[in-house]
Parts: sequence; structure tokens; C-alpha cells
Amino acid sequence: MGYTNQRIAYGETLVELGKENKNIVVLDADLCGSTMGRLFENAYPKRHFEMGIAEANMTSVAAGLSTTGKIPFIGSFAVFAAGRAYDQIRQAISIGELNVKIVGSSAGLSDFGDGSTHQSVEDMAIMQAIPNMTVISPADANEAVEATKAIAKYEGPVYMRLNRNDYENVTEAGKTFVIGEPVVMREGTDLVIFATGIMVGMALKAAEIVAPKISVKVVNVATIKPMNPEKIRKLTDGMKAVLTTEEHSVIGGLGAMVLSALAKSRIPVELMGIEDTFGCSATNYDELLAHFGFTVDGVVKKIEKAMDV
Repeated sequence: MGYTNQRIAYGETLVELGKENKNIVVLDADLCGSTMGRLFENAYPKRHFEMGIAEANMTSVAAGLSTTGKIPFIGSFAVFAAGRAYDQIRQAISIGELNVKIVGSSAGLSDFGDGSTHQSVEDMAIMQAIPNMTVISPADANEAVEATKAIAKYEGPVYMRLNRNDYENVTEAGKTFVIGEPVVMREGTDLVIFATGIMVGMALKAAEIVAPKISVKVVNVATIKPMNPEKIRKLTDGMKAVLTTEEHSVIGGLGAMVLSALAKSRIPVELMGIEDTFGCSATNYDELLAHFGFTVDGVVKKIEKAMDV
């Protein structure tokens, strides 16, 4: 089945994985209708645990379950999954390298109606700073399916962020997801864009618009951590400039990781993200994206700025 919503893609995939692996269990914090944990609950009611509005407790229980051979997937809004349970993630899961999958739904600005309290502009920064944590940010619903399969097989702590809204796919359905592997979506010779999440699609459209005057390579970076510095540097070979774009703070996200990888390089790097501020309410997602400059035109302007044209 084709999906255009990452949450539904994740939920349905988890149900399929649950048929094959009886050790997969799901825990929710009173949000299973939004995280799509409800789909797993309907299919396997004895393997779904509703923990109430208590993310910290949910995370501790998941840690305990993992020590018995279970593979817990815990779900909440990204802002709560990464924030309210930080201490338990650090102390109980990451120090012990336990096999728990933390799935942050409605990530970034995608919960447009609930405002800054529910918009996770810093979740990747928080999670990637924790040792032993793998951080995943799928480009679209197709990649969310394959990333869910990959993290279910991966042994160790994982944080994956998912968008709340429907949008078009840009990745190939059924393509195996390889943790830590950046994927070139479009070749180019002048500038390279490292993009993640919904910004991958916008980067591709922007690259097409500027194609007559600027040749742009677009790279989908769905694994924020671990990031292979050598591969990042290799992808910049021959380029005049680098642009990173993410629906996340410019502090501690994709851009920060790319800058770290290119620390000894002289290539100029332009960051496109949320500039050290919280989100805000809007009447729809597109309105909020436009407010923060996350549009195709916004990417075009950043390309031109990076290339000084």
C-alpha cells in the first residue's frame, strides 16, 4: 500500500512487523490515536501498553521490557518523547545501550495548531547529544516504512522523528533503508544540498528551478547520527558551496553535524533552519512553513545566497 503520511506508514509497518516478530511491543502515552500506536493495539492488544500521560514512566517500563528480550517501540509527540523523558532515556536506555526505539510523532513544526509547546524544534539536537543514540529523520512516508523496518532489526537505542501531515513522496517505495547512509537524490556540480525530512522534496524542486544557472546536487540525509564525516566530505568534492536544510533549529541538528564533518574544509556552508526561536500557532501547516521560510522559493534564495548570485 502507498502512504503519504509518515505516522500511518509507521503504524501500518509496525503491525506487519508484529506478525513476524512476537517480541515487538508498543507503548503509548495517551496519544495512540495520533502516534498510530492504535493500529498495533487493534492488531495485538496484549502487546500494546497504554501508559497514560507519563512519558518518563513509559520510557522506564520500556527499558525494563527490553531486558527481557522484548523490542519496545515507545510513542509520543516528539517534543514530549525527547523532552519529558530525557532523564530516563539517558540513564535507563542509552547508558545501558538497551534495545528501545523512541518514535517522536508530530515532529518539527508539523503540529501547526498547538503552537510552540507542541512543536519540537530541538528534538534532534537533544537526542544526538546522548551517547549511543541513533537519530533518524525520514524524508517521506516511503522512507518511514523502510526506516521502521531497519530500526526494528537494529540492536540498540534509536530515536526516529515523524511528520504529522500528508505530503508527496520523493523516495523510492521499497528501497532498503541503510542506517548511516546518505543518499544522492540528484547529481550536480556547483553546490550540494544536504537535506532531511520534508525539506528533501523542497530541495529537489528548488534544484530544478535554478538548474539553468546553478547545478545542484541534492543529498537526502535521513540518518542524522551516526553521520560518516568521510562520506559527507566526499559528497562535497568539486563543489563551490554547501547548503543544509532542515525543519529544526540550526543549533544541534543536521547543519551542525555537517559543519562538524567539514570543519577542516574551506568550502562555504550556508545553514537553513529555525533561527534560535520557538514555533508558533498557524491555521495550517503550509502557512507555518512559509512563516519560517521553509518553501521551495526559500530554498532557491538560500542557494543563490550560498553561491553569491
